[in-house]
Amino acid sequence: MKRKIFAVLCMVLSLFFVLSCGNDTGTDSSCMPQPGTPGEPPSGGKPGTPPGGGDFGGGDFGGGGSSSSIEYKAAVTISEAGEYTGKTYASSATDECALIIAGGSVSVSDITVTKSGSSNGGDNCNFYGLNAAVLVKDGADAAITGGSITSNANGANGIFSYGGNGGKNGAQGDGTTVTVTDTVITTTGDGSGGIMTTGGGITKAYNLTVETSGRSSAAIRTDRGGGTVTVEGGTYSTSGLGSPAIYSTADITVTGAELISNLSEGVCIEGKNSIKLINCNLTASNTKMNGNATFLDTIMIYQSMSGDADSGTSTFTMNGGKLTSKKGHVFHVTNTNTVITLSGVEIVNEDESNILLSVCKDGWSGAKNIATVNAKSQELKGTVLVGSDSTLTLNLKEGSAFTGSIGGSITNAKGESVSTSVGQVNVSIDESSSWTLTADTNITSFTGDASRIVLNGHKLTVNGKDLAGTN
Repeated sequence: MKRKIFAVLCMVLSLFFVLSCGNDTGTDSSCMPQPGTPGEPPSGGKPGTPPGGGDFGGGDFGGGGSSSSIEYKAAVTISEAGEYTGKTYASSATDECALIIAGGSVSVSDITVTKSGSSNGGDNCNFYGLNAAVLVKDGADAAITGGSITSNANGANGIFSYGGNGGKNGAQGDGTTVTVTDTVITTTGDGSGGIMTTGGGITKAYNLTVETSGRSSAAIRTDRGGGTVTVEGGTYSTSGLGSPAIYSTADITVTGAELISNLSEGVCIEGKNSIKLINCNLTASNTKMNGNATFLDTIMIYQSMSGDADSGTSTFTMNGGKLTSKKGHVFHVTNTNTVITLSGVEIVNEDESNILLSVCKDGWSGAKNIATVNAKSQELKGTVLVGSDSTLTLNLKEGSAFTGSIGGSITNAKGESVSTSVGQVNVSIDESSSWTLTADTNITSFTGDASRIVLNGHKLTVNGKDLAGTN
């Protein structure tokens, strides 16, 4: 009798579940756990979700194991040395690459690659190259010249260089190297970067035309395990949410390229990694926040604590070229330690708030907000904001000129007060540089000749004492 009652009760509960969920298609999170929107944590999801580029779910979208547990599939696999010209590679299957190059010295030219078939592989797509249009791995040395690569699927990066270190940050790769020249790469899906490097891979790109339109789809994209990326020439453009032109969890150097972000940050550096731009034109219009972010900005440097990047000191270096920031703060540093070096860069700030730099808390926690800015033969204009719990060291060298003020009253893009007083600020000026104030400013310390400061009718207070500069 008890067994019958129990069976009836189970049937009733099962019927209630079906009726309450209806025909479940995986869109109602009240019925079953959902993976979460790419680039944003679901309600109650993991903290530290990045604002974009390096995160397509970041562990919330389907999860991922290790490369050794992945059953790689491809329409065509090349595993021996050889030269291939004018070939066509296509895949429409889920979790299948159009072309895998696995081992050996391989040269392909004037190829046509098309990839459709979205993946739910999450981090297996992000970290190990599952579902990519072209995946290079297992120590291969691949040269790709000319042709076109088109991806119309979620989790389908254009060219993926996986270095085989299992996603261990700081570990060396297996020598996997991709050299791609004069190729057109177009992706439209979410989590589908243009050129993607992880696991210690090496990517060298020359004169590419890369365009992405999906969410979390940086044109130059990296993720866990990092690697080395060098880019010369070409145009790299994005139009998706959370899709900067460059997302760095690696060491990235770009020379003479056009970098354009139409909706998101221009570049992001996560954790102990680097970006160096040499004579590049970078233009960004960050008009919509993504992930945990609460600020709009063009250069974002942060640590998400997601595990995708080691903590430590990051570096952003820009020599020459032009930096155009159409919306938000030009630079934003949060939850990390960074060194920013600028030399001879033309900075155009089109945002009416005219914020050059903010160093303060944002949507992440676990580390301090610390920035060092080294200006060399550099003109800087605008307001610098340093939160009460943050630190800035500003070094003006080699004929640099700063026209602006430093303060600590900060309100984020959501209208929330972040700070009401300035944090620790240390300023040094060499004998060839100058600072012209545009508002009263309080700083912690000053090194240099006070005559290099033009007060312009304002006060400069150093550790509680007014500094007598020139009028």
